[in-house]
Amino acid sequence: MANGDEVSNNQILFRDYISGFPKETDMILSTSATIKLKVPEGSNSVLLKNLYLSCDPYMRCRMTQSDSYVAAFTPGSPITGYAVSEVLDSGNPNFEKGDYVWGFAGWEQYSLIKNPDPSSLRKINYTDVPLSYYTGILGMPGMTAYVGFNVLASPKKGESVYVSAASGAVGQIVGQFAKMMGCYVVGSAGSNEKVDLLKNKFGYDDAFNYKEEADLTATLERYFPKGIDIYFENVGGKMLEAVLPNMAVHGRIPVCGMISQYNLQKPDGVHNLTQPVLKRVRMEGFNVSDHFHLYPEFMELMKQYFKDEKLTYVEDMVEGLESAPAALIGLFTGQNIGKQVVKVAHE
Repeated sequence: MANGDEVSNNQILFRDYISGFPKETDMILSTSATIKLKVPEGSNSVLLKNLYLSCDPYMRCRMTQSDSYVAAFTPGSPITGYAVSEVLDSGNPNFEKGDYVWGFAGWEQYSLIKNPDPSSLRKINYTDVPLSYYTGILGMPGMTAYVGFNVLASPKKGESVYVSAASGAVGQIVGQFAKMMGCYVVGSAGSNEKVDLLKNKFGYDDAFNYKEEADLTATLERYFPKGIDIYFENVGGKMLEAVLPNMAVHGRIPVCGMISQYNLQKPDGVHNLTQPVLKRVRMEGFNVSDHFHLYPEFMELMKQYFKDEKLTYVEDMVEGLESAPAALIGLFTGQNIGKQVVKVAHE
């Protein structure tokens, strides 16, 4: 096929704004779009062939027309998110044909990125690991773990760390960072299979299935009799309420996300917020995009960890663009084991 010919470009379109739990039918597979495999003459654009798409919990917030740190999806347009892609053509001096990149792209076979800036599209230079890792451990989730734990939580050797949603894209990395800092680390997950993964693959000191615990406050007291120094918050709601009385004095809570709350029309209340006052706990929400100036130092650290074989990483990969809606919805019922990735095309 000649360069510049029009080809079909299958897409996953966002149907309309929702409330409550999202459904696969909120996303539509469209086979009617076409695209030219050449950037417009004289443009600063980059044409991408999308290889891997990232499914992330924050994407649920973009399905609602409300204030958020990321713009809402546009009904009738392709869903967008983090992706790993190959450059097919470029009018941008920062990218050449054949480069591999990661950043924001559409949920489609090909994406034309107009005037990309360094924060939205990054060239991949380190290729000693699978390219799909840039949807996770070497991309936004990895940076999230690094910023939340290593930077904001200020961990010290010997401290006690609790991670909720610990087998997910961020949690599995946080636990390993904590162990490398010499911390005692406990995680929670929603199945016994995931608990086994935490203890026997990711090196957590202990783990539990929160669905089997009748009293989460008592459970955490059992695992942390001297209190939790660092709680890496991924869940919110009842989990946060159980954590607060179990925090140690001068404990820290980096707030990464609250996945238990995203699909609720009326969010759960937390009724013991005097605890952070009594124990002088620092609780800090963060947006990883504010910290991407740290990405070069993060990458140097991660390359050394991979070289020394200190990191373990688990992906849950599904094949085909048409599988993307079910993969995203599965995040909210805990169906994924590890980082959820959609493989769109072969490298």
